[in-house]
Amino acid sequence: MPLPLLGLLLVLPALAVIVLLFVVPLAASVVGAFVVADGFGLGNFVKTFALYTPDIVFTVLIVSLSTALIGAFAIAIGGYLTLGENPRAVAILRWLYRWPMFIPFIVVGQVLRTFLARNGLMNNVLIGAGLITPLDATSFLDWRGIVIAFVWKQTPFVALLVAGAMASVDRGTLEAARNLGASRARILIEILVPQVATTLMVSLVLSFVTMMSVLSVPLMINAQSPTMITADIAFRINAYGDYGVANALGLVSLAISACAAIVYLRHSVRERA
Repeated sequence: MPLPLLGLLLVLPALAVIVLLFVVPLAASVVGAFVVADGFGLGNFVKTFALYTPDIVFTVLIVSLSTALIGAFAIAIGGYLTLGENPRAVAILRWLYRWPMFIPFIVVGQVLRTFLARNGLMNNVLIGAGLITPLDATSFLDWRGIVIAFVWKQTPFVALLVAGAMASVDRGTLEAARNLGASRARILIEILVPQVATTLMVSLVLSFVTMMSVLSVPLMINAQSPTMITADIAFRINAYGDYGVANALGLVSLAISACAAIVYLRHSVRERA
């Protein structure tokens, strides 16, 4: 058998899975977004932006804020794992920070729903410690709860990649900076972060796209308006069977995710150039 044909046969199962489970559904969604009662048109997009513009803006703001916080926490964790001087603290942090990676989003939503509620564990602990009174207790089951859930869930993933990239940086550079009197914060910001910027950006783009697709967290934590696009898609399908507007919302979500990917690609092209 010719080698090119053999190679094609080897990759054919993977190509079939991609075509059947990704390309075909994506094409159907794109076409469905333009299907209206009298043929094809932009009616679904007109209805989408008329009804859900606040939710689209809310989604972009929530995911962008979460991404920024994830990046900051990941840099702090990776920096301490690389520059920390207390071996016991470094070992404990290395052991603890990865746990949320193995917890599904739906479990995260349920756990934080019971933790952040007005009568939840967080407020009960604060009341028991005398830091607040029962009348001062407030619920975080709103946009703040979504941000907390996203940051808690995705920070370990980004920190794992960033910490690995920082660990591969030449130690001689770090020791030279220390010998010249640079503090750990300055070494982290001026030496480590620039050298792991590509890894950091890749992991943040992946986290951004992941958070854009989460349904369980906004449904379980933020039962009010505005909400995220994923909750709107589920509502249009379950309440009205309106697949046209749902597909239009999906394309808007895809466009937002594509913008994040384009930022990474432009940065990567500039680095290669």
